[in-house]
Amino acid sequence: PPRVRPPASAETGRQLRRPQTRPAPTVAAPAPAVKKTEAKVQIAVFGDSLADHLSRGLDDVFEDTADVAVIDRAKADSGLVRRDVVDWPKAAEDYLKANPKVGYAVVMLGANDRQPMRDGDQTLDPLSDRWREVYRTRVDALVKVFTDRKIPLVWVGAPPMRSESLTRDLGSLNEIVRDAVTKAGGTYVDVGPGFSDDRNHYTATGPDLDGQSAKLRTADGVHFTHAGARKLAHFADVELKRLMGATAPTAPEQPAAAVSALPATPLDGAPTTTLDDVTAIDRQITAMLPSLPEPPGVPALPVKPAAGPVVPLGRIELSPGGVLVSGRPRDGDATGTVERALQRGAAPLPQPGRADDFRWPPG
Repeated sequence: PPRVRPPASAETGRQLRRPQTRPAPTVAAPAPAVKKTEAKVQIAVFGDSLADHLSRGLDDVFEDTADVAVIDRAKADSGLVRRDVVDWPKAAEDYLKANPKVGYAVVMLGANDRQPMRDGDQTLDPLSDRWREVYRTRVDALVKVFTDRKIPLVWVGAPPMRSESLTRDLGSLNEIVRDAVTKAGGTYVDVGPGFSDDRNHYTATGPDLDGQSAKLRTADGVHFTHAGARKLAHFADVELKRLMGATAPTAPEQPAAAVSALPATPLDGAPTTTLDDVTAIDRQITAMLPSLPEPPGVPALPVKPAAGPVVPLGRIELSPGGVLVSGRPRDGDATGTVERALQRGAAPLPQPGRADDFRWPPG
């Protein structure tokens, strides 16, 4: 069929062109999120609402590490006093049975435990002697869940709060927890210095991990901001990485003949030897080096006495030989300056142009 030309413009007589539709720009699909369900290292976090903040901070720490997964098992209103809310020893044991890949445990509890506790038919007042005994047994029961399974435990203590009475009571709970955890072989982390001022009092602001002043606590004086949660996680992160390094398997040493057979680093910068290999190589090279001569002995320095001779303060000091300082000199005093100055106490005569010449007009 004949092609229909577009109508001409009445003013210019030119052909009007139809607008051309451009193809929509292609947008790159976002990269798929890294799944950590099969991570080699799994860290389970148990505790109350503060443990939830701690878990979020640890998520930021290991965000780019695909081999480490942080599992949040925190319950906001829980504690060791109200077992009707969460029975933590039982809950932790049930979770570990269902998830045997958990390699490390982090616990932060106690913020909700300043309340009466039931012990059989009795109601115990908070922080009474009997209350402390029962609370200690419950801490021991939770710690035992991890020690029986030989899971390294990091227990993070409660930080200072805006309420002074709450801070004081939580400090007493921290002492109970510290003693129980350390005796069981776990690691107790004191975060108080990171959230206190120079007078060891609560502060809502302070330096973050970059050293910049930031708001660390929320308006309720209990919980943490994002910067505060990241700083809180730093305390646990240091201990976790220490434990990971202590439990990491070490590579067996290689024979000396295999040192020269190790492949070199390729041009693309990807190393082909691990850190354990490099350490083994350093040890072998050190063993192959000839022994250096022993350094010469360091000469003994003279030992100074702890105190010098005792000199009475009221004694008249004499020169060697018993001659007074003000005595006449042996060489004679032709000008009489010594006799005039030391014996008679007269000032020496001023010399023209000298600083002690005060004559006016100057001579």
